[in-house]
This record gives sequence, C-alpha cells and structure tokens, in this order.
Amino acid sequence: MAYFEWTDDLDTGIPVIDNQHKRIVEYINRLHDAVANNQDRATVQEILDEVVDYTLTHFTFEEEMLEIIEYPGLRGHQQMHRAFSQRIQEHQRAFASGDDIAGQLAQTLRDWLFNHIREDDHQYGPVVRDWLLAHAPNGVIAR
Repeated sequence: MAYFEWTDDLDTGIPVIDNQHKRIVEYINRLHDAVANNQDRATVQEILDEVVDYTLTHFTFEEEMLEIIEYPGLRGHQQMHRAFSQRIQEHQRAFASGDDIAGQLAQTLRDWLFNHIREDDHQYGPVVRDWLLAHAPNGVIAR
C-alpha cells in the first residue's frame, strides 16, 4: 500500500491539474519509500529536490492558469502557495544542512497537499471548467 493513495475525491475535473497533482503524489511516495528503506542521503536529497522543484513548478502553472481565467480568488491562492513554498524550502535547506527531516517533509507534503486539493483547489475547479467550456473547448489554456 502506498503512503499517499490518490482517491477520486481529489480530482478537480481539470485533467492537466489532476495529472500534476498525481505526479506530486508519486514524488511524495518515492520520498517516503526512500526514507522508510533507509536509502543513502544523496538519494533522499535527489528525491527531495525533485518533489520540491516539481511542486513549485506546479504552483506557478496553476497560478498562471488562474490568472488567465481571471479567477477572483487568485491572490489568496497565491498567498497559500507562497507560505507553503517557504515552508518546504526551509525543510529542503535543513535536510541539505544535515538535519534528518525527510520523513517529516513527506508527511507535511502529504497532509498539506491532501487538504489543499480538497479545500482550495476544489473551489476553483468549477470556475476553470466553465471557462474551458466557454473559451477553450479543446482544454488548452493559452494567453
């Protein structure tokens, strides 16, 4: 059984976003497995860097999408992303400095992502889906 199981209630109904979320879940599971299996620090650091980098890239993509559709809750969503980005980057630096916090970071990522998707991302889901139907029936958002 995976550390973080994707369930249908996490789907936003926006395929590109759901696929990115699923990829973050895969990274979190890889990080957890590396820690649980006592893999060497270099391997854990590599996975940790990948999950942080991909998460930050996802936030940028999501915010650009919300900006394009003129989502009214964009600023608040960005603030949540910024606060969490700082938190995970602090964990990343702490691990790089020798602290043994990779397991803690996997848990933080899992808990935050689960709650963020179910609460915050689900709020914009209907707005994005409606915008796509009206402006981009092929599902592609472009400036």
